[in-house]
Amino acid sequence: MKFYNREKELKNLKKIESSSKLTSKMTVIVGRRRIGKTKLIQKAYSEKVYLFISKKNEALLCEEFISIIQTTLDVKIFGQITKFKELFEYLMELATTKHFTLVIDEFQEFLYINSSIYSDMQNIWDSYKDKSKMNLVLSGSI
Repeated sequence: MKFYNREKELKNLKKIESSSKLTSKMTVIVGRRRIGKTKLIQKAYSEKVYLFISKKNEALLCEEFISIIQTTLDVKIFGQITKFKELFEYLMELATTKHFTLVIDEFQEFLYINSSIYSDMQNIWDSYKDKSKMNLVLSGSI
């Protein structure tokens, strides 16, 4: 897919990312399928933790994500995490000492995996957002 005329959007995403070094920011990117949401995110953030939500068992997704997180952020995660709620809380806690961008693509797919993830994430976000430095980008299709 070719990338067209998204300079304004790129500028806004970079501005949000820059301000997230002081306190956490959340950006939601929503639109129809195949309009370039993922391409926009890839262009805006060269360094990011990119998690793609596929229709899998939650424990399998967490296992995949742990590997990505450890490699991307150069951290070790000990113990077994089988719930995304626990993994997200770990990331929010980590963001209190380390700034990073977390992209969750196809966010709407959590509805089929575990619909309580939305309220769990909201609760965790509200608890940590003022003391952490995460740039959270949620992308999904309508």
